[in-house]
Amino acid sequence: MNTSQPLSAEQRLEQATDWWSTSIIDIRPGVINTRGIPIQDLIGKISFPQMIWLMLRGDLPGAEQARLLEATLVAAVDHGPQAPSIAIARMSVTCGLPLNGAMASAINVLDDVHGGAGEQCLMLYQSIAQLLPEGPGPHPEALLDRAVDQGLEAFVAEHGKIIPGFGHRFHPIDPRVAPLLALVNEAAEQGHVAGTYARISRAVERGIQRRTGKALPMNIDGVTAAVYGELGFAPALARGIFILSRSVGILSHAWEQSQQGHRIKGPMPTSIPYRYTGPKADAGDAAAVE
Repeated sequence: MNTSQPLSAEQRLEQATDWWSTSIIDIRPGVINTRGIPIQDLIGKISFPQMIWLMLRGDLPGAEQARLLEATLVAAVDHGPQAPSIAIARMSVTCGLPLNGAMASAINVLDDVHGGAGEQCLMLYQSIAQLLPEGPGPHPEALLDRAVDQGLEAFVAEHGKIIPGFGHRFHPIDPRVAPLLALVNEAAEQGHVAGTYARISRAVERGIQRRTGKALPMNIDGVTAAVYGELGFAPALARGIFILSRSVGILSHAWEQSQQGHRIKGPMPTSIPYRYTGPKADAGDAAAVE
């Protein structure tokens, strides 16, 4: 039996007010303050990447930090209709879904396998960084390589032989890596970032070749993980920011498909057969069924 006293109207109002709490935004009639800054003081004065940073981190980034974040957003926008998320967006539209439904369907597949490599790679980089001695870098290459070997050994033991962020099923050399690393190196030389994660990413590339005897060049997930590490983002946000970026490509493809007017498109033309691997029909069995 509940013997507690009933709440007063004031207590109920306070309880309802406390149900959700946020430090992100303060909205009242005529007022929209984002992280304590009036929206009218942000509109036309900061970029969208700066707004993303403000929302996620609670402050405004420096110009060079915003430049790096913007570069990663640009780099990961799209990878064509063969990317499952993009293909799903386009197929969804031909099945009658509006843009929001197509985008939701596509974003839902950006999980561990298709969309999680950046997060997983940043976790690997962080585990290697924790093996390095504290203090100012850069660390000697031999010391860094030893930490990488230990980090890779532990990662493979826990997660299997696939190292996220390295190798690409389509690009022998991912064209997005070099320009992003160049921007990080430039920012490190100017003292805007430490450069630790960029050095770790290149050391992991060397470490994989030592382990396997094969070159697996860094891909978009490996290099953006390095950028997010330099900028101090948590691994989970590496995936979230990637999804923000890829959502632009998803929207673009969904809109283009909606203008083309096709209906019920599958993953490949019906003129191309799939491979059936079940038992073959027996003429005698067919006659018996009849």
